[in-house]
Amino acid sequence: MKTMSVVAMLGTVALALAGCGNSPTAPHSGGATNPGVYGGAASRASNVKGAGGQMPAFYDGRRVTINSMEVSDVAADRIADNPSHNDIYVTNDLDDPQDFLPVIDAIQGDGFNPLWEQIKIVFNPGVTPHQFLSDEEVEQAAAGQHPEITLVDTHEVYRCSVVAR
Repeated sequence: MKTMSVVAMLGTVALALAGCGNSPTAPHSGGATNPGVYGGAASRASNVKGAGGQMPAFYDGRRVTINSMEVSDVAADRIADNPSHNDIYVTNDLDDPQDFLPVIDAIQGDGFNPLWEQIKIVFNPGVTPHQFLSDEEVEQAAAGQHPEITLVDTHEVYRCSVVAR
């Protein structure tokens, strides 16, 4: 009986770890045909804890597929104080339709932490909204004397993984 429990537990751990890795065979989100526009939650499957939570995003000019799920407010409050979390830049909340694809600031092997704080991009008056391709572009657009955008911390934290590069 102990052997069966250990085998079942190892299988559960293996499944949990598989969701955090980079798998070229992972299901891909259909997304939109325009790489700068995404239909958001309405075009995802109903279960966001699995493949339904997958969506396209940009990392350093490359389109990747991420899987995300919002963590509880209690967990978010604790995680937000942790300086090692990553940022995900969005034009709308991840659970709302996106005008543009999210931008992430890390992937596995490049300072990746599976906990991402959501930062909302708000285009300033007079600026034509457009797709950003990297976190460097986002940060540059938010800097200077006349920034293109304002970055707003939503205080939402997501458990995210990059499932396809």
